[in-house]
Amino acid sequence: MRFDMVLLPTYVAGVDPPFPVYYEQALEQVELAEELGFSCFWFTEHHFIPYGGPIPNPSVFIAAAAARTSRIRLGCSVSVLPLHHPLHAAEDYAMADALSHGRLEFGMGVGNNRSEYEQLGVAPDEGRSRFAEAQAIILGAWSQERFSYEGQFWRCEDVALYPRPAQTPHPPIWIAGSSEATFSLAGRRGFNIMTVAHPREPEAVRPGVAAWRAGLAEAGLEPASRHCLIHLRGFVDENAQRAARVAESAITCYEQLSAHGLGRAPSTQAYDWAGMLATGRNVYGDPDGMIEAMRQTTRHFDFDTFGMGFNFGGIPHTDVVKAMRLFAREVMPAFA
Repeated sequence: MRFDMVLLPTYVAGVDPPFPVYYEQALEQVELAEELGFSCFWFTEHHFIPYGGPIPNPSVFIAAAAARTSRIRLGCSVSVLPLHHPLHAAEDYAMADALSHGRLEFGMGVGNNRSEYEQLGVAPDEGRSRFAEAQAIILGAWSQERFSYEGQFWRCEDVALYPRPAQTPHPPIWIAGSSEATFSLAGRRGFNIMTVAHPREPEAVRPGVAAWRAGLAEAGLEPASRHCLIHLRGFVDENAQRAARVAESAITCYEQLSAHGLGRAPSTQAYDWAGMLATGRNVYGDPDGMIEAMRQTTRHFDFDTFGMGFNFGGIPHTDVVKAMRLFAREVMPAFA
């Protein structure tokens, strides 16, 4: 089992510090993640809202993190390809791979926020078609010395990319999603995948992962040669009651920012705290409680990489750092 860190910033005005301090704290968390033995640190992309919006371009953050670290891999989860010219995205992330000496993990997705499309002048119903074209252009430009493409949305003729990625033919590719069709294609193309535990019940997530595994087999690839990450919101403290208090407050804040930012109506149903823990969709507690919650995740979902999110919902930096250290010392060894 691998352990990664995921930062989907849910910026809480008046609680979180000003952005220069917020960013410095996030970079300190990347440095600590390397020290503690996490495999990769992931940065999400959103725009114009406190839910994820503080990192509109993960490649910038990856470049900054690369200068502060030497071993930990650095990923975007994900680049929302339909919102960008694919050659710009190819250049940005090729630079990030070069600056990190080949430590980039490149995640791609369609995105889940209609308002981002509208604000940037992109028709939401073109998202999947644009995604397919952008993916082809980025991978082509990365893997060929000169590249040409003619599509519905973009064309390029005999273009050479400077710089090319440090990794050849390109960095590892990850696809975010949940549908069987999306993940089946990802498997057939040899890509890694990433899922999220809290939005959907396990029964809605497992078929997509099974389709991915079938796609890998169809392509003649060993499943162990590729990875499936599950993103979890978590918190651990020596005191179980404090862990629950901090985690549940942060999750409540996260849910509110997410619903508002993504244009969803607030839920009228009571939040099922016990059920979310029992199925491993949230994970928090003292070390023993955290281990049990994460074992529930392994029982209900199919994955090989825990993508842990400790910095969310206004949890103070000092608590995030303390939780990371306690997690590495007391929880990670239980899954070795």
